[in-house]
Amino acid sequence: MTDLGAVFRPQFPPERLRKVVRSAEAAGLEELWLWEDCFLESGIASAAAALAWTDRLRVGVGLLPVPLRNVALTAMETATLLRLFPGRLTLGVGHGVQDWMGQVGARVESPVTLLREYLTALRALLAGDRVTTQGRYVQLDGVALDWPPATAPPVFAGAVGPRSLRLTGEAADGTVLDAGASPDTVRKARALVDEGRATAGRTGDHPFVVYLLTATGHDAAARLRTELSAGGTEPDPDLGVAGDAPAVAEAVQRLVEAGADTVVLQPTGDEPDPEAFVRFVADEVRPLVP
Repeated sequence: MTDLGAVFRPQFPPERLRKVVRSAEAAGLEELWLWEDCFLESGIASAAAALAWTDRLRVGVGLLPVPLRNVALTAMETATLLRLFPGRLTLGVGHGVQDWMGQVGARVESPVTLLREYLTALRALLAGDRVTTQGRYVQLDGVALDWPPATAPPVFAGAVGPRSLRLTGEAADGTVLDAGASPDTVRKARALVDEGRATAGRTGDHPFVVYLLTATGHDAAARLRTELSAGGTEPDPDLGVAGDAPAVAEAVQRLVEAGADTVVLQPTGDEPDPEAFVRFVADEVRPLVP
């Protein structure tokens, strides 16, 4: 069965998170995803609050920008949340937006090298290993978590370009694609990830999480068009969906057929009612998605 989720965007004020989380839990939504976008809201702080306010809801963080965070700190925070709320956190990491990383003095010359070193160290730390490494960017000297998770969790990575997508196949446990991914993009990304997995000799499942920009309600088409046009180019009709539950479910199914395992519906930044949006996903779209 396809997993279905929704995003609480950091464009919404943090004090609104509680109502959205409670609405998601009450409606039976499977997953709520959070972002750590500069300079809006913390992914870890928001995840901790969302998990504490709920009993069942799974929470995804996609993505934490690795140049901004020491890998030991990310491992400590992730392990703490997994010990407190077993099985309910999905962690994703990524390059971060390079302009933002430059603003805080954290931009690196080789983001791919950093992400490779980071994923290797993070997965080892979360598995309970003692890690010593002297990489180009990641240096650890006999570091081990005193309270590792009971079970090593999957670590997802976000990617767009071919090198990064191959890297997620080599070094991550799953891949996150942003809302710029059409069904054709998902198919091509799957092929690149599979190349990376073959290079590393990795087998087993490698789940794909794909965001889908979604608008519903009387002004849905206009809001979707505005967001897609924000980049200054003509909107691509294969990106995003505006309409009622059947229209959204059809768009979800196209991504699933292209290779998505989890589809996360991403409201527009000007969504007028985030609580209603998560109820719409759970109550109206979920029954239409196999």
